[in-house]
Amino acid sequence: MADLNDIRTRITTLDSNLLALLSERRELAIEVAKSKQSTSKPVRDQDREQQLLVRLINQGRELGLDSNYIMNIYHTVLEDSVLLQQAFLQQIKNPNAAVSVARVAFLGDKGSYSNLACKKYFARQDDSLVELGFPTFQQIISAVEKGQADYGMLPIENTSSGSINDVYDLLQHTSLSIVGELTQPIEHSLITTSDTDLSKIKTIYAHPQPFAQCSLFLSAHPHIKIEFVDSSSAAMAKVKELNNDTVAAIGSITGGELYGLKPIRTGLANQTENYSRFIVVARKPVDVAVQIPAKTTFTMSTGQQAGCLVEALLVLREQGVNMTKLESRPIQGNPWEEMFYIDVAANLQSENMQTVIKQLTRITNQLKVLGCYPSEDVAATDVPEDLL
Repeated sequence: MADLNDIRTRITTLDSNLLALLSERRELAIEVAKSKQSTSKPVRDQDREQQLLVRLINQGRELGLDSNYIMNIYHTVLEDSVLLQQAFLQQIKNPNAAVSVARVAFLGDKGSYSNLACKKYFARQDDSLVELGFPTFQQIISAVEKGQADYGMLPIENTSSGSINDVYDLLQHTSLSIVGELTQPIEHSLITTSDTDLSKIKTIYAHPQPFAQCSLFLSAHPHIKIEFVDSSSAAMAKVKELNNDTVAAIGSITGGELYGLKPIRTGLANQTENYSRFIVVARKPVDVAVQIPAKTTFTMSTGQQAGCLVEALLVLREQGVNMTKLESRPIQGNPWEEMFYIDVAANLQSENMQTVIKQLTRITNQLKVLGCYPSEDVAATDVPEDLL
């Protein structure tokens, strides 16, 4: 029987080799992006991705590897490759937007969900990251407007609790542009200072959004008092400060580790697939390279007459522009009037989208483009059973 230390040494060597190969693959992904600079060829070629996965799954089976194992690994690798190429092409398309140090404003402190989203989004950039935590969404927007921060990271919707209305309302009145987006899995855990039992918990500290997303779990424990705080990081900091096995916070395991906290219950969200979508805002808009799938977000208000909204939405259909989000919010100061927020899967510079903007400007009371930005939704390529 092989010595355990020898086995671990071999594993360490293999892991180092894997990292070197993954780094080399990333470099080749950038070379692919460079080859597409002078063409309009899309970053993604899902037919080729499917062929690649089929070949790798069949090759893996010969080596005794499970197909799901292969799929999980390469979905991550392919997603990283796509987003890396997109980031490279965007830097070429927007040379004046480059900064050596990216100052990013986010909600809460280090370890908050917004902070983790910042780290993930800007990990694909070459810039150094300066993290600036703020207690409110308004202060985040103000910091970017005043030049105290280059970017702001704002959560805008969640699959469990829905739209974050405070952010939508602030977008009505800011001159900032949406320049990016990120969809992040949100895994809520109950975290404490010790391995205490759930039955001992008397108080839970939570931000209102995680509270709403975990309402089913919390309703099953009505004896526990809920204390609301400005962010998940503030909840974790409070629990660390109290250092008592009767208090807990709702937060992420990764964030909790920064505060020396440990999970006593995981998977608290109402939905198993719990995701939050974040937007990135900046003072100036960006242009989206034609090789990259783009989203455009705009607001509009229509007349009060019957059929006005339908007439506006028909413009999108006539131009073949796919609407991915429709949200309505009251117009402050105008009772019973609504502002509609619309996301479409289209590049603002495309001919169809330019026609949409011109036609909507004529038939709506107000129209404002909030931004055109790369779509970060990299759906995993499926492999039908009949191809395996």
